[in-house]
Amino acid sequence: MKKTYKIEVDCANCANKMEEAAGNTPGVKTASVNFMALKMTVEFLEGVTPGNVMQEVLKNCKRVEDDCEIFF
Repeated sequence: MKKTYKIEVDCANCANKMEEAAGNTPGVKTASVNFMALKMTVEFLEGVTPGNVMQEVLKNCKRVEDDCEIFF
């Protein structure tokens, strides 16, 4: 399952850090961030609950960029 989320991030470098952090989160198959559109697309592994995984994605993203936001 793929879902797209609105994000708030200040720079393209920060967006790249968020993309990497999201992609390394358990339950995430792939993640991509479009800085210009301020959107993150996440493809989840089968059998996971997107809401639970996104909580972890947000925690991981805040570790690399503490003022980022993901709206889900």
